[in-house]
Amino acid sequence: MAAPTTPQDLVLPEPAPSSGGASQTFKDLFSGAAGGIAQVLIGQPFDIVKVRLQTSTLYPSALAAATSIYTTEGPLAFYKGTLTPLLGIGACYYSAGAFAGVANSVLSGPIEHVRIRLQTQPHGPARLYSGPLDCVRQLVRQGGFTHGLYRGQAVTLIREAQAYGLWFLSFEWLMNSDAKRNSVDRKEIPSWKVALYGGLAGEALWLGSYPFDVVKSKMQTDGFGQGQQRYRNMRHCFAQVWRQEGMRGFWKGLGPTLLRAMPVSAGTFAVVEMTMRAIN
Repeated sequence: MAAPTTPQDLVLPEPAPSSGGASQTFKDLFSGAAGGIAQVLIGQPFDIVKVRLQTSTLYPSALAAATSIYTTEGPLAFYKGTLTPLLGIGACYYSAGAFAGVANSVLSGPIEHVRIRLQTQPHGPARLYSGPLDCVRQLVRQGGFTHGLYRGQAVTLIREAQAYGLWFLSFEWLMNSDAKRNSVDRKEIPSWKVALYGGLAGEALWLGSYPFDVVKSKMQTDGFGQGQQRYRNMRHCFAQVWRQEGMRGFWKGLGPTLLRAMPVSAGTFAVVEMTMRAIN
């Protein structure tokens, strides 16, 4: 039987000092951007299914939602709102650090709000927004920046802090444990293991933050004005979900989300890691 793990065993080794100054910074940003683009392109079809399940009762399962989207709106519908997360990737990775999740929420909050509105709007002539910029204009006109464009920002901040913390901690712990266990340098860990550890980190990310994501989606698809707005604030939304759907309501759509998380997170970390190795 293996000896029990002690807190000292869980301490991540300090990273080696980086060299290269501005050149190394550019490489870090370029690798992060490449990974971010891969993340968006791989995960977007799963994401729209997740949002539809979170915000609607029309679909009995993820497969039914995906089939309905494909048959009624066509294959390109799975990439609705793709431009909005791609626009924010460079700045999101630039702001990464000790407070990556909190810093990222400043951008991801409104970007995801616009994306969710585009994903859930009616198809065809009844659609509400002609594109991302039109959606931004209408949100600001209806609720201003605070209650319009940045609606759901409080729960977004909490979700991002929790999710990014678990994401990076899980990946780094798995990578450094592997290197220590096999007495190899990090750069010698094979690419399939990098992808596997990235995928597992993605599962940890969503399992630790999913209820916050459900509340965020509900708030960001809510109406504006008296008679149309169901949730006054984050706390009220949590209470309403609990009252109407119970604990199960906070996990709606988790299946396709976890299915999405493995390839998306695996692709993200694998692309970042392999890009860094290639340009170094």
